[in-house]
Amino acid sequence: MAQHCTVASAPGKVLLTGGYLVLEQAYTGLVIGTSARFYTVIKPESAGTPGTLTVRSPQFEQATWQYKAIADGDNLDFAPITTESSNKFVETCLKFTLQVILEQSGTHQVNQLLSNGIEVTIVGDNDFYSQRAQLEAKHLSNNAAALASLDPFCKTHATLATVHKTGLGSSAALTTSLVAALLLYFKVVNDSLDKEEKVLVHNVAQFVHCFAQGKVGSGFDVSSAVWGSHRYKRFNPAILTPIMDEHVDSKVLSKALDAHNQSWDNDVTPFKLPPGFDLMLADIDAGSHTPTLVGKVLAWKKSKPEEADALWDELGTYNSRVEQHFRQLSTYHDQDTKLYNETLTACSQLKSSEWHTVPGFIAQEFVALVKDAHHVRSLLQMMSDLSDVPIEPKEQTRLLDECASVPGVAMAVVPGAGGYDAIVCIVLSDKAKKDVRHVWENWTELSVGPLLSQADSHGVTCVELEAVPGLSAVLSN
Repeated sequence: MAQHCTVASAPGKVLLTGGYLVLEQAYTGLVIGTSARFYTVIKPESAGTPGTLTVRSPQFEQATWQYKAIADGDNLDFAPITTESSNKFVETCLKFTLQVILEQSGTHQVNQLLSNGIEVTIVGDNDFYSQRAQLEAKHLSNNAAALASLDPFCKTHATLATVHKTGLGSSAALTTSLVAALLLYFKVVNDSLDKEEKVLVHNVAQFVHCFAQGKVGSGFDVSSAVWGSHRYKRFNPAILTPIMDEHVDSKVLSKALDAHNQSWDNDVTPFKLPPGFDLMLADIDAGSHTPTLVGKVLAWKKSKPEEADALWDELGTYNSRVEQHFRQLSTYHDQDTKLYNETLTACSQLKSSEWHTVPGFIAQEFVALVKDAHHVRSLLQMMSDLSDVPIEPKEQTRLLDECASVPGVAMAVVPGAGGYDAIVCIVLSDKAKKDVRHVWENWTELSVGPLLSQADSHGVTCVELEAVPGLSAVLSN
């Protein structure tokens, strides 16, 4: 490719523990970054019009949008050129991120880099969207081998409004990759993306994502897109509430989102699954509408505060215990790798209900992890019943119980807000992975489709175009 292009990438997420609780600052959630990622590529138009931004999302039908942006002194004149279709996330992202860039870089820099216009291409890995239709069209079974045979970034044959998402946080990953790519392209941050620069990406992406959604959410999905896997404690919503205004002053906006603004009190503690543990994800073909589930749970909490608070406190305690078991196992691995690996191998060949037969103090930690993770599940089931919300629906319970009984499976849960749209298994071996996939393939009560994503603790990054298989091909289409 003749012109230099800027590529930013951000991962999807799985909220392993902390569903609902992450809405409040009193609690934390354990969020795992995925190997499935979004990519935003920005390059100058070869012979474009000054101030024109053309945004393409080639995996979708009717997914090209054009905007005009010109810096005039301290003001940014920004407006969509095409009006037949719109993309709230893209438009919000461009408008406000360019305002922040103008405050940091000045009029000359912005207009110079927009002098030929720019072309923005956004794609997400296949795991973000259900590939069932794609597989059926190719007469392939819905299994891991068939999924792996599909081209990278394959077309969804759907519009953004009709696509079936898999719940990996596509809007947060898209927003974060686009914010990062813009800040990189306009030289507000460097390719290395140090911690302070990531804080700026985080703050801008949180605001943009909340604005596009029309409310200040928990923010864990954007946090994961920036920082990868971590324990998350949310920021005070009061940081963003005063600036959630279409006509917010650029200086006020830039000051609120500045990396040095001490009002941002979110807490990010890095996390990795212990060595030998891996994440497995499945897409259930009966997606839930998360805002509806959350709204109903919060209504129950408001109507029965004592009942809800007691349950949430217990859930918060056990979520923390699960995290501590994971961290303790990582410590044991570092202290006595040989014994850890022997214990891991022994447990990987047994059902988790039999792990107590494995000798040694490390095995006891494996047992404690399973016990406390199971209690978290029982508390979520209780919350399902009390709030009359299908957090862990009975059909999911039967599937999760079957997965949990496979040798080498440590956990089987509904992630995040729960519902019908996904399940997560934590496994100790490739054999366990294969056996769980066998359960999924033969399950008839629900349609279970594997995803190929694994746990990946890397957050937002600047990458080289050639380093991402299939990305150049998408640009030349």
